Amino acid sequence: MKYNLLGNTGLLVSELCFGTMTFGGEGYWEAIGQQTQDQADNLLKKAIDSGINFIDTANIYSFGQSEAILGNSIKNLNLNREELVIATKVRGAMGEDPNNQGLSRYHIFNSVENSLERLQLDHIDMLYVHGVDSVMPIREIMRGLNDVVETGKVRYIGVCNWPAWMVMKAQSIARQEGWHEFKAMQYFYSLSGRDAEDALIPLSQSEQMAFLPWSPLAGGFLAGKYTRENQKAGDGSRRDEFDFPPIDKEQAFDIVDVMEEIADNHDATVAEVALAWVRLQQGVTSTIIGAKNMNQLTANIKSANIALTDDELQELDEVSSTPSRYPFWMVDRQDSNRIPNTLEE
Repeated sequence: MKYNLLGNTGLLVSELCFGTMTFGGEGYWEAIGQQTQDQADNLLKKAIDSGINFIDTANIYSFGQSEAILGNSIKNLNLNREELVIATKVRGAMGEDPNNQGLSRYHIFNSVENSLERLQLDHIDMLYVHGVDSVMPIREIMRGLNDVVETGKVRYIGVCNWPAWMVMKAQSIARQEGWHEFKAMQYFYSLSGRDAEDALIPLSQSEQMAFLPWSPLAGGFLAGKYTRENQKAGDGSRRDEFDFPPIDKEQAFDIVDVMEEIADNHDATVAEVALAWVRLQQGVTSTIIGAKNMNQLTANIKSANIALTDDELQELDEVSSTPSRYPFWMVDRQDSNRIPNTLEE
């Protein structure tokens, strides 16, 4: 397993991050996974034994069950806390109380306390804001996050699902005030969802933040189970019941066709090729993988050993490409003669 720096923190994390969204299965999360404690223990042990040291969860996953099961697994397996990097999140509604959601100082502090209790830990290594809270001023959000880090109960903060301009505004405010800044960005990124390449990945590189893709298989659509002739997997796959995240399925079918040929060349599965592509993209720090069973997890981990050729990467790039959006196509057009290697001597 290869380890990469988590932005400018000096912290090293495995290039694959084990996601625990399948732990529990309460409410609408049932379609994503229903892993019991024993199953979770086995999956986590496999991940750790394979060299993964980065574990991702969220308070909203099965409304706290994922965190609680993960905390139990760490205890059950007698894992060394100092060898683990644990990430969780805050934002989602955790109950009917109107203040039990969002990014207010009130909810951030309460959420951290509740997450620590469920995880049975004394600190969180990475706390992500899990989405936008449009009623909260960004300055107040960043102040609340700074102060919760100052308590020692959170080591670093990160961001999920915010627009690039909002992330940069938050960074600027934190920098001006001398507050803790975001150190990581967790966003949807896959062969059938490359929007992050427009502004988010360039921002993460410019600001020296780690970039961590979620749903690299596009909610299972790129696992090789779905074709134009077979648009329902019928084996309990997530997409059959929970058709998310949204993608261009016609293009995704074309992508799967190309990946099938490449998979044959590597004696691998389509899912392994999809994960390998994400792992090899510029700016990617650690790819979040999840699994419903041991076979899925084993295959996902195996993807770390696949070295796609330049020709294969180009083929995948071409079949998955989408037209640039404004102003990005205008930037490319106007800036082309300013790139040094294109200037005439």
